[in-house]
Amino acid sequence: MAGGEALISNVSDTARWVAAYRAMETARADALFRDPLAERLAGARGYAMVAAASRMMRNGWPVVTRTKIIDDLIATAIAEGCDRVLNLAAGLDTRPYRLALPDDFVWVEADLPALTAEKEAALADENPHCALIRRSVDLADPAALATFLDWALGPLGPENTPATKALVLTEGLLMYLAEETVRTIAAALSRPEIRWWVMDVTVAMHRMRSGSMFENAPLIFEPRNGVAYFEDLGWRPREVEHLLVHARKLDRAPWYLRPFTFLPQPDPRKPGRNPWSGIVRFQRD
Repeated sequence: MAGGEALISNVSDTARWVAAYRAMETARADALFRDPLAERLAGARGYAMVAAASRMMRNGWPVVTRTKIIDDLIATAIAEGCDRVLNLAAGLDTRPYRLALPDDFVWVEADLPALTAEKEAALADENPHCALIRRSVDLADPAALATFLDWALGPLGPENTPATKALVLTEGLLMYLAEETVRTIAAALSRPEIRWWVMDVTVAMHRMRSGSMFENAPLIFEPRNGVAYFEDLGWRPREVEHLLVHARKLDRAPWYLRPFTFLPQPDPRKPGRNPWSGIVRFQRD
């Protein structure tokens, strides 16, 4: 970068990296999803991150697989009566513009002010498929998070009715937070209006992000007991999708990793020091 600026200067910059992988998938003839806005959002910096990534991450299979799994989990939740999505640390996600959503469905995005403003400007001429609302908020601030949830679960949208079966999405967020902050968020989300929580859970996945590019966005939260960590906080897993195994099923796993997908996989509740990454939809009854 010009003047020696790091490719990734903070966690928010990883949103451009993720957008570049979505754009690359969109360009494939057999794309698992189409995101025509991703290339614009990634910009040259996003593609530079892809070029600088490790060999294991070069084709973006974890991001593409994660995106597809979450797309499907959201569709399942809506079929089950989900009446609102709260996307925390939404980054440069574009699901409200590309998913088939009801016109009156309420989708709320939250992220830090700078990234929220950038996204608003970049997509000002685009129309989402639902009632999309963005709000700037520091999710690591317990008071700000509580205030945001009070508002976001309230009477928003065309029909002005509060949420009763909301889904919270924290895609690519928790891994960057201190454990204390994760526990604070988990407690804040334990509300009767929130039915589901979709997240990616990673354990010992540092090898996929080797290199100096990520020194300003290190992985911090990787619970050794994986899914069980959130079970202990009162969240029951509905679906647990092993990322690498699912990538092979979607024909996105690199050839040199495919043989490992046929071996016994780590227990998502007891992965220990074994590398494991999965997408989970939790539920509170």
